[in-house]
Amino acid sequence: MTRSIEQGRRGPRAGGRWRAAGIALVVLGAAVAAVVAVTTPWQSLPGAAPAVTPDPARDFTAQQIARADAFDAAVSVPVYLSLAVTLVVAGVLILTPFGAWLVARLRGPWWVRALLGVLALSAVSLLIKWPLGMWYETRLREFGLSTQEWPAWSADRLKSFGVQTVLIAIMVLAVVWLARRFATRWWIPAAAGAFALTVAASFIYPVVVEPLFNDFTPLPPGPLRSDLIAMASRDGVPVEDVLVADASRRTTSLNAYVSGFGATRRIVVYDTLLRAPANEVELVVAHELGHAKNGDVLYGTLVGALGAAAGACLLFLVVSFRPIRRRAGVETVADPRAVGLVLGLMSLAGVLAGPAQNVVSRQIEARADVHALDLTRDPATFAAMQKRLAVTNISDLSPSAFEYVLYASHPTTPQRLALARSWARLHGLPEP
Repeated sequence: MTRSIEQGRRGPRAGGRWRAAGIALVVLGAAVAAVVAVTTPWQSLPGAAPAVTPDPARDFTAQQIARADAFDAAVSVPVYLSLAVTLVVAGVLILTPFGAWLVARLRGPWWVRALLGVLALSAVSLLIKWPLGMWYETRLREFGLSTQEWPAWSADRLKSFGVQTVLIAIMVLAVVWLARRFATRWWIPAAAGAFALTVAASFIYPVVVEPLFNDFTPLPPGPLRSDLIAMASRDGVPVEDVLVADASRRTTSLNAYVSGFGATRRIVVYDTLLRAPANEVELVVAHELGHAKNGDVLYGTLVGALGAAAGACLLFLVVSFRPIRRRAGVETVADPRAVGLVLGLMSLAGVLAGPAQNVVSRQIEARADVHALDLTRDPATFAAMQKRLAVTNISDLSPSAFEYVLYASHPTTPQRLALARSWARLHGLPEP
């Protein structure tokens, strides 16, 4: 009887804190949806723009299409197996007491055991995926996309593992500490901390993490540099410098990107891209200026921060569900043995969030393409640049629906070429 009365007393309190976390999750989710709805360009061109059907055969030879298909087939198996390993490891950590069993064998203060647990469990996943990574790298070399030797490849992989593990360890350690400090309301400071960490990482990543993988130098003085700076000025985007990454030491692929915002905003081009004609390089940079002008990194950071805060609330709700904790072999998240459960849930959330992130990303990339066309008014060079990127990078010209949903953060090359032709028709210019 005493036990029943005690359970009855706990029920309302538990329901109250679950209700508060649930309300916070709904509010934060609504905030994410509102920011995405307002900032995402769901229509790249005006409704009056003539529609053009994407057609790989219009722009690429049968040999180029066959090579793209062969490359996709060659890398699909290790990619899908890696995804399967991610899901299986997450499932083991969530649905079995393996994580708790491993951490229970560690010694030291609770925070040492938590940190060592994150490291050990992350290392297990790394070791399982290592052969798959080598398989994928071998395929890249066979198709001429990788220029790395195995020691450099291994160093990059270990550095990436180190960066990810540090970030994950910070988050997991914070969750366990907050659960020990605020037993029933740890989701509140956890949500605030997740928001702040995401914003801080967006500032720090360009100046701390990116230099671990590449050396960056200013684009040398000359006509190209002058033209790019002038184009940025004409576009109303304050850019003091354009940086060149020494990507050729690991790849032959072409790329450029914008990262950071405010004082850390930077437009970076691969040194491999500088081998292309100057007008094509200008178009790639014009695309990146579109991201900068529209504040894509800033809004992306805001959405990511709100999503991270919502994730903290969701994590609280999930781990509050006793059957989940029982399967994972822990009584409370305040126990360092719970790091496996937290890691598994974080990993699963990352996979599940990917398709939604890709939907938004594809729309944003299409807007940046339109910005490049508006700025340069040169659809012919835009088309030439897209073809060069697709052929050099061996882009998938006709991904399956599954691959498109799961992995495509950009429109396909045929879709981008069709967009350029629609833009040209809309502005009365010759189609490329």
